[in-house]
Amino acid sequence: MSNVAAPNTNASPAEGVIVGAEPTPTFGQDVLVEEHFFAEFREAIAEQQAPEETDGRRLRRSLNRQAVVDALLDLYDEGNLRPSTDEIAERAGISPRSLFRYFEDTEDLARDAMARQQMRVIPLLGITVAADASLKDRIQAIVDQRMGLFSKTMGAATVHRLHVPFNEEMAHHLVTSRAILRSQVRSLFTPELTALSDERAEAALATADVLLSFESYCHLTSQPDIDNDEARTLLCNSLSVQFSPGGTS
Repeated sequence: MSNVAAPNTNASPAEGVIVGAEPTPTFGQDVLVEEHFFAEFREAIAEQQAPEETDGRRLRRSLNRQAVVDALLDLYDEGNLRPSTDEIAERAGISPRSLFRYFEDTEDLARDAMARQQMRVIPLLGITVAADASLKDRIQAIVDQRMGLFSKTMGAATVHRLHVPFNEEMAHHLVTSRAILRSQVRSLFTPELTALSDERAEAALATADVLLSFESYCHLTSQPDIDNDEARTLLCNSLSVQFSPGGTS
């Protein structure tokens, strides 16, 4: 049996604000670049959600193709990062022999899985926090959001990164996703960033972006002597240092 996937190598406005997939960046020189990424992200999602005008046969093919992608992502979520074609087909409710009638090759399947995963991630991107929240509360809100996001997307995100060196489209999507997450940090901590000098603000933003990244989450949670609560505390304390007026040099 062959394996598929990894290559061999809401609060109301009165109650608070929601920083979601489309925050309003207000600091730094790459705002327009990130707005470009947001536009591309919205277009990609719209294409995935657009209904197809097809006949019955093509509709069945489209539904089966989607079932295969959902099956693959579910297996990733369960920790199976290299499921066999038999495992994917069984989960999708089709025969193993018919699986690649719906995809040109494993890379075609991986690309569809990436696009589908974007749709699954959207509900996890929101950050709900009071409009007048303290720095501490905003830090806790974004740390909770990132830990929840990354814990629920660990499998697919890991496989996605394994494909990136060999797939230009997937590499571009990773850049887009990182830009969105970085812009959330910028938007949420604009008061602190604008109070710092330009040099310190850029350094604080870059450091916070790394601390709140998927890679940082994986590193922290893989340590046998650090549980999730301790990882959360470490991140909150480190971010507090970055955004405090006298916290960085």
